[in-house]
Order: sequence, then structure tokens, then C-alpha cells
Amino acid sequence: MTRVSSHFVQLTQDACLKSFWRKPTLRTFLRQHHIAESMLSSWAGDETKRNFLVRLFDKLVGTKSDRASAIIIDMARSLAAQEHFPDLENWEDSPLKLKDAREAISRLRTEVDRLNSTERDEAESQRRRSDAERRRQQTLAATQSLEQLKARLDALGQRIGTQEAGYEFQTWFYDLVDFFEIECRRPYTTDGRQIDGSLTLDGTTYLVELKFTANTTDAPEVDVFRRKVTSKADNTMGLFVSISGFTSTAKDAASGERTPLLVLDYQHLYAILTSAMTLSEVVGRIKRHAAQTAVAYLSVSDFSK
Repeated sequence: MTRVSSHFVQLTQDACLKSFWRKPTLRTFLRQHHIAESMLSSWAGDETKRNFLVRLFDKLVGTKSDRASAIIIDMARSLAAQEHFPDLENWEDSPLKLKDAREAISRLRTEVDRLNSTERDEAESQRRRSDAERRRQQTLAATQSLEQLKARLDALGQRIGTQEAGYEFQTWFYDLVDFFEIECRRPYTTDGRQIDGSLTLDGTTYLVELKFTANTTDAPEVDVFRRKVTSKADNTMGLFVSISGFTSTAKDAASGERTPLLVLDYQHLYAILTSAMTLSEVVGRIKRHAAQTAVAYLSVSDFSK
């Protein structure tokens, strides 16, 4: 809670005194700003407004509580917002009363504006700190999740080539896709053909082929997948992920003018798992390379070229 200076308190007290001429009007204002009835009832009939306000503000300041500071600030803001002073009108010396009130309000308004600016700055600083902490927590959670995914893939590597590990690799891959919140469909069958799922990036749908074998993928497997892809809509492409990589003839088979295929291996997966790049960034970089060169494979080590 913002603590108010003695100068701020004095200006607020002076504005209170000069904004109201009648005691009942001042009493109503104070009641509206949560001054305790016990304090108001202690205001004797022969005690002046000035003396009562001195006693009131001394008591508020003396409590040194957040609530007392909040009451003073609330009163100051209400007083500073005044444009008219009906309680000062229709007196013989109203012009003088109004002049004094406006000067008191003007001085207080300057301090209230300064206080509001400080509070806005503090709120903005707090927001930035909160945002930074939220991003730090998100980064930490993401790092931990990627570390968990990496540990799962490392463990699967101990059983590479087994049918069971192949099915688990499918689950693992789509857990990676879900981590990056990419729209996807897990493995399904259509027209009697097994499809290892699909994902959609930047308006392009990619059919997915996943291989978790100890041997590198060769050209015939690429040709089969190409036929699956080309039998679909024109904007469909294929994403072939082979943990053990591809033979040179397989890479050639995947490539060519207007190739619909992109091919990834373990290098690309581990670049993602070590937070070097996101899945979308990896796919996008290979797609751009294929569009420029008609070559469907790009090694991670060549990404910067």
C-alpha cells in the first residue's frame, strides 16, 4: 500500500477545511469516506472545523496503517476531482472562499496526479515482473517437459527396431506435437491404408510417416509414402520421420521439382529436444529449403547456410 507524505496529508487536510463551510456538510463528506462514527461523535459543538480536522488527521497518521493511508488517499482524490463548491456559494464573502478553495484544490491535485503517476509506474513494474516470472515458469516447465520427452526417446532407443518400440514412438511423436500445440490427428486408417497420422502447420496439412528402425530408410519406402501423399488433396504434403535417417537414394527419391515430401531424422528431433528450435521452425526451414532447391532433406548442421 502507498504511504503518504506529511506534505500530502497537510494538503488534504487544508483542502478539506476550505472546500466545506458548514460542519454538517463536512461531516457528511467524512462519513462517506469511512471516518468512524466514534470519531465523528467526538466532534463537540464548540470545536472548530480546523481543530477537529487537525485532531482527525493526527489520529489517522498516528495509526500508521494501510487502511488509514487508503482513507487519506481516497479523500484526496475526491477533493482533487471537485469542480464546483456548492457549500461555499451564497455567502457575502463567497468569492474569497471559492478562491481559497480552488487554490487549495489546485495544490492538492498536483500531488494527487504525482501519486497516481507513481502508482501507475509501480503497477506497470509489477506487471512486468509478473510477466517475467510467468515467462520464466513457462520456460522452466517447457524445458522440463522437453527433458522428459528426450529421456523417453533415449529410453526407446534401447529397444529400437522392435514392433512395440515402433508403436511407442508414434505415441511419443504426437506427444511432442501436442507439446508445441500443433493441430494434429493421431494414426488412422483410410481406404485400407495405414496413415501414421497428420499435422497442420501454417495452413498446410502433412501426412506423417514414422520409422523407428535400426536400419536407414531406403527409396522403396519413400516411394510408397509419396503415393499416399499424392493421392490426397493438392495442398497436402508428407512428413517422413526416420529415426535412423535415410539412404542417399531415399533422399533423392523424396526430392525433385515441386516435391510434396520433407524428410527428418534423429538430428532434427534432438535439435528440437534441446530447445535449439521448435518443431514448427524445423519443418519450416526444411520446407523453405525444398522450395528453393527441390531437395527434401536438409541436415541440421546446414540450417544456417
